[in-house]
This record gives sequence, structure tokens and C-alpha cells, in this order.
Amino acid sequence: MTRETLLTPWRDILRVYRRLEARGEIRGGRFVGGFSGEQYALPEAVGLLRSVRREEPRGDLVALSGADPLNLVGIVTPGDVLTGVATNRILYRDGIPVAIKEGAGSGERYLVEVTPDERERFKSALVRGRVAPLVRTYLGKSRPAPTAATDPR
Repeated sequence: MTRETLLTPWRDILRVYRRLEARGEIRGGRFVGGFSGEQYALPEAVGLLRSVRREEPRGDLVALSGADPLNLVGIVTPGDVLTGVATNRILYRDGIPVAIKEGAGSGERYLVEVTPDERERFKSALVRGRVAPLVRTYLGKSRPAPTAATDPR
């Protein structure tokens, strides 16, 4: 809601959520600690949240664009807000933000203590990968013409 410009008043949203809860379509409660206010989730999400709480951390890294709706750095986590633009990147380890890169030419900023080995892993994980072929076509980016080295004919 922090980034939305056309917000529906909370009282209207709450009325709908309470109706959905009465019909059994969603559940209300306190699912995530450290946040105030009413929380709502799909019934199957409650079990998934409980299972995640019992899991041991695996060190999974996920990098997102700053424009992604999951960019909650500084909104639900402590620290400064990371502007929601596509050139910014966020790196999560096991769901916790650990590093950010603001702008295409800037360096990385680490949100947790990191070892030199982790620093290199984080740095490479923050680099934006190639656009998938299907998305590349949608974006109007054509493939490079085949060269003698790449053309199997």
C-alpha cells in the first residue's frame, strides 16, 4: 500500500475481508510476527507458513528487480526504502533481504554481515540474467544473426 496511488480506504477492504472470512474463503489472524494490525491469508497459506517456520535455512538466493511487488525492503523490513525501479536489484537469502544494488552502475550494499566468499556469491546473484527467449520475443528483441561459428549448417 505504500507505493499505491489509487488506494481504496482500509475500512472498505476490511469489510470485504471479513465477509470472505465469514464464508471460509480466507482466514484472519496473526500469521507473521512483528507486524501490527489484522492479517488475512488463504486457508492453505496458514499450513505453508507453519511448515516454513519449522524448516532449516538452506541458503537459497533469489534476486528480484526493485520494481517487483515483493520489494518490501524498508517497508516491512528495517532500513531505508529501496526505490521501486527496474534498475535496482534485491537479493534475498531464505526470504531475508541480504544485499541490494541501486542503479545499473552502482556497487552492492550488504544488509547483513558477509564473508568474502558470500560477497562474491551475492555479487554474481545480483547481476541480471539473460531475458528468456519467449520474453525477449515479446519485448521485441530479436535474436542476433547466426555467424559461421554458431550456425550449424
